[in-house]
Amino acid sequence: MRGYSQSIIEANQNAKEGLGVLLGAVLIAKKYPVSLAAKELEVSRQTVYDWISGKAIPFKSKTEVIAKLIDRLASE
Repeated sequence: MRGYSQSIIEANQNAKEGLGVLLGAVLIAKKYPVSLAAKELEVSRQTVYDWISGKAIPFKSKTEVIAKLIDRLASE
């Protein structure tokens, strides 16, 4: 696994609070691959990167599954 680039980490840290940004903080902290998160959330990797960086907010239809992924990763 390659990990997250410094630019993604900084974008996440500087983004306004939100579910996608929280997801990004957990993914980064746990070193959980974006490709796996994207597969679980049934979205593209680019979508996850956009959420992580605060460029986009998740669709309401994804809120519950994102929250479950955050909870699962945070408890590991």
